[in-house]
Amino acid sequence: MDQTSLFTAALGLQSPWEVVDVRFLEKEHSIDFDVAFEAGSRFTCPKCGAEAQSVHDTRSREWRHLNFFQFDAYIHAKIPRVACSQCGKTSQIEVPWARPQSGFTQLMEALIITLCQAMPVARVQDLLNIRGNDRIWGILDHYIPKARDEEDFSSVKNLGVDETAARRGHDYITLFHDLDQHRVLFATEGRKAEVFERFVDDLEEHNGCGENIKNVCMDMSRSFQAGAANTLPWTEISFDEFHVIQMINDVVNEVRREEVKTEPDLIGSRWGYLKDASNWTEKQINQMYTLSRMRLKTTKAWQLKESLREIFQTAHGRQQAEVLLNKWYSWARRCRVPQMKKFAESIKRHWSGILNSFDSGLTNGSVEGINSMIQAAKARARGYSTKHNLILMAYLIAGKLAHLPRSPFTFKPNTISCGQEAAV
Repeated sequence: MDQTSLFTAALGLQSPWEVVDVRFLEKEHSIDFDVAFEAGSRFTCPKCGAEAQSVHDTRSREWRHLNFFQFDAYIHAKIPRVACSQCGKTSQIEVPWARPQSGFTQLMEALIITLCQAMPVARVQDLLNIRGNDRIWGILDHYIPKARDEEDFSSVKNLGVDETAARRGHDYITLFHDLDQHRVLFATEGRKAEVFERFVDDLEEHNGCGENIKNVCMDMSRSFQAGAANTLPWTEISFDEFHVIQMINDVVNEVRREEVKTEPDLIGSRWGYLKDASNWTEKQINQMYTLSRMRLKTTKAWQLKESLREIFQTAHGRQQAEVLLNKWYSWARRCRVPQMKKFAESIKRHWSGILNSFDSGLTNGSVEGINSMIQAAKARARGYSTKHNLILMAYLIAGKLAHLPRSPFTFKPNTISCGQEAAV
């Protein structure tokens, strides 16, 4: 087998395409493959599908391919345009190794997508020596929506809703999660009530049905409550343990910040009051023991928090939870901590939704885990230039999209080659 035949086979090219020359450019640190079609070849009209149309002229094009050894690899070819005898139009054909208007082969795009799931776009750009990260975002913007179009949401019954910050300040996106499959279903800008309408529209576009949703687990945001009530009025709303404990932690910290002004012993105690006792360091154990023997409002607030946490951890079902919550509410209303009294009233206003969580057993723990993954990716990337890009990454990282191109280095039967259409 000669050199050109070897590389024709290595690239997976099929007749009428073949490698006619290979050029090693040492200074450019690249290997260039010249690909051509056999003389006299005829092609199918891309407009009307008429077969065996003659070549009108050609246009030179270049595509970045997977590296060969440690060198950048490029495919060069003159792409024919056919003058169709049926529809009368002159059109450029599509090559089998790349999608239209792309400067990368499909295998190279598959590698880029795989890397972007694990590292920032800018890092992928540097690693692969790609000029201009807009080119990578263009690839993601093509394949991610295309993969989402293939998703089926008909089985979605339990919904988790949460927000995540797009950038500093009051700039958010809202994420809708399938709590059974632990994946992001839909992401959209903002966090007002109308985001629920956008979600239901998207759900129905993916073979889902809003009436199939039985439970919605979310925080106590007024806009989320209004959105769920207006758009999914038949669902049971659950306020899960994570958000309730997060709120009472904020109350404990608020009490501590106020009291530390007059009680210097509270200095450095923030994490002792906020962390689970099982995670205390030896220093925090000693400090919390000392503080617990003092008549502090912060300690009283912390005791109420721990008691509420215990109810979520030990109550079996709605009935037992309601008995325990009533006792807790009575204690909180009698305490001499104004912030905790105010929080107890908030619990009473959301009583039904909190008790629903004991019926449904739903929690947004997986939602918060996914949001942490998204925020970690955002931090590694030092932020995203647009909310649209953040939404793309949310789908890529946490959407469990089954129809994205496979990694070119994951061998499976019928794995694609350069000259075959990418599996999506």
